[in-house]
Amino acid sequence: MSEVRFKGVGKVYAKGEAPAVENFSLDVRDGEFIVLVGPSGCGKSTTLRMVAGLETPSEGRIFIGETDVTGKPPKDRDIAMVFQNYALYPHMTVRDNMAFALKLRHCPRREIARRVETVAAALGLEPYLKRLPKALSGGQRQRVALARAIVREPAVFLFDEPLSNLDAKMRVEMRSEIIRLHQRLGTTMIYVTHDQTEAMTMGDRIVVMRAGRIQQVAPPMELYRRPANTFVASFIGTPPMNLFSPGTLHPAKTAGIRPEAITLQEPREMPGDASRHIAQVDFVEPLGPETLVHLAMFGGKAAAIARVPGFAPYRHGDKVAAVFPEDALVFFDGE
Repeated sequence: MSEVRFKGVGKVYAKGEAPAVENFSLDVRDGEFIVLVGPSGCGKSTTLRMVAGLETPSEGRIFIGETDVTGKPPKDRDIAMVFQNYALYPHMTVRDNMAFALKLRHCPRREIARRVETVAAALGLEPYLKRLPKALSGGQRQRVALARAIVREPAVFLFDEPLSNLDAKMRVEMRSEIIRLHQRLGTTMIYVTHDQTEAMTMGDRIVVMRAGRIQQVAPPMELYRRPANTFVASFIGTPPMNLFSPGTLHPAKTAGIRPEAITLQEPREMPGDASRHIAQVDFVEPLGPETLVHLAMFGGKAAAIARVPGFAPYRHGDKVAAVFPEDALVFFDGE
């Protein structure tokens, strides 16, 4: 079994500094794909490095399966890590990069050859086994880094922003590659990213972090539909949830609504209909299959974005009625 359990884990780098990670408690299930997401400096990479044994917790315990690995060196944790910068040996061929960790473990030659050939075939690397890393594209290098991790057959895979250095098209391709890999292997994976689109499309569950603390742990759509607080609401979603300060839609609470839940109609006043709000178009972003309409609302005291299917022929200054369905509103405590 390869569950990963965090029990009150914290990390402080220097006395007097704020914790990089604070009271982190989480049970990652065997075979689960967990994504840690949050802005730079939120503690997600530090958390991953503590699982890998590259950082030592200041407090708390980390378990892989039934084994307390808190004080164990990386080589004794049965993990494999894929980094943002590939970390390939430049003087070794693709084959030798993939085989290196197995040679250090004194695996039999036939077993090394079998694993390398099998993984190379699965990731489309067979034509490149004799090449050096400098003769590969960025996407191919990241595929080799992935292959090098897979051949080790670890209990847990750790990914530290592995797609950040790739262009947009290659990121989508590699994202699909990793998803298929997880489906095929069923191995526990912990994936760190600052990109909430990656988090939403890849994770079984997502851990949203801020300033070293967990804000919410939930499956992607639960996180999207029912964010636990205004930080999660504003971080998850592109564009993010529209938020309105207390006194705007509720006398005491922050109100939120997703852009796609807003519909735009002719700007007719309809007394008694609390769901309709007269707004003025600020500017529009036509995106092909949809249009983002930016609105000034409540006498210019608030702004909102409506996501409209197809092309929306609005211009700056147009008046519209923005309809907020009551069942689409989410309310947050003022604190």
